[in-house]
Amino acid sequence: MKFTLRSSFARYVVTLFVSVIALTVAGRIVTLSDAAQFCAGWPLCIPSAPVGWLKLAHLSLVGIASVLMALVFRKAWREQRSHRLILPLTTILGVMFFGQALVGAALITQSEARHLFVLHRLTTIALWISLILLVYASGVSHEAESVPPTTGKLQRAKDMFALTKPLIVGLLLITTYGGLVIGMKAIPSFSLTVWTLLGGALAAGGSGALNQYIDRELDRRMQRTAKRPMADGRLTDAEGLAFGLGMSLVSYYILACFVNDLAALLSLAGIAYYVILYSMWLKKATVQNIVIGGGAGAIPPMVGYAAATGHLDWTAWILFAIIFMWTPPHFWALAIVRMKDYEHAGVPMMPVVRGEMETRRQIFVYTIELVIVTLLLPILNLAGSFYLVSSLVLGGALLYAAWKVWRTGGNKVAWRMYKWSSSYLVFIFIAIMIDSVL
Repeated sequence: MKFTLRSSFARYVVTLFVSVIALTVAGRIVTLSDAAQFCAGWPLCIPSAPVGWLKLAHLSLVGIASVLMALVFRKAWREQRSHRLILPLTTILGVMFFGQALVGAALITQSEARHLFVLHRLTTIALWISLILLVYASGVSHEAESVPPTTGKLQRAKDMFALTKPLIVGLLLITTYGGLVIGMKAIPSFSLTVWTLLGGALAAGGSGALNQYIDRELDRRMQRTAKRPMADGRLTDAEGLAFGLGMSLVSYYILACFVNDLAALLSLAGIAYYVILYSMWLKKATVQNIVIGGGAGAIPPMVGYAAATGHLDWTAWILFAIIFMWTPPHFWALAIVRMKDYEHAGVPMMPVVRGEMETRRQIFVYTIELVIVTLLLPILNLAGSFYLVSSLVLGGALLYAAWKVWRTGGNKVAWRMYKWSSSYLVFIFIAIMIDSVL
């Protein structure tokens, strides 16, 4: 394929490329000349010596490159919304470009944070790779990629929000905050709470969007999911992929810069677990998809705990185990209600492969195991009497619901179990939080 600058988008990208080269060279000159010492201030500075003008020139190039990056980003989302390579590449590049600036600012205030120094170097390498790939992709892509939106701006915003699976995000944020409170054994500071929950929300929302991108064909075959934005065609595949990747990357930069490296890495591991291990492999490969895949949803409280303490211990792993054991009975109850949907889509959920009776039995067995796991915290003296009483009461109610599913059966009882199990998880984590601050 011949490289040309026929399209205006390609010309914008090449201009950005040249500006980044100039910015890099100028930054190196500033470093070697110590020009920063002679031009104090931000975003602009007043030179106190001739060499200080080098720093001012560098800052000016930063501004020019930032404007060009914003223009390329905007143009990609307006004109390349169906291009599965250009739109995600531009989104990744934009996040890393401004993420690099964020990491650089964080290094000034956190000079001892070695992980930020490593992240700064890795971002530089990844940024250049992305930029070069984008230059090539925009130059060899001659076909018209512009696809007018089929919906208005408000509806598109709603569709983007729907990609994040907001109800699941809300549930995961409760568990994240629970881990944060338990780790602090007190109400955490406002700033730590905001950055941890913001990073967690973006990570959960980004992985939800990537999951919908991977499952878009499957979603079209299921009644429950056929109206999702990508399945229904309201958003292009490229938009879903770019949106998910962008949110996931932003979440990592936020957690790495404003929380700590362990919380950031755990969040990244959760995204990879959910997207790669579960969505791309386990979901369609084994009846144990939910059992093994449940580990993805169990990571958020560990993120919160790591944000508070900077490490993981038995308390964090028990929080992980609670959600890990909660996931199978929760989703198997839904699978009973939607069994025909899963069968039609070819997803090997427990009721489809082993029948409803065995699924009902497994729901009861896993619920027993879940209640036992919740009692480990007071048994190991990691929680107090309030949590002990709460876990017994809540566990008893959940066991009764699971027993009804096992002995009675039917979609009505299974649906009740599904809804109550969601409330159970919220209440059990509220109990942990209250117990931690008493």
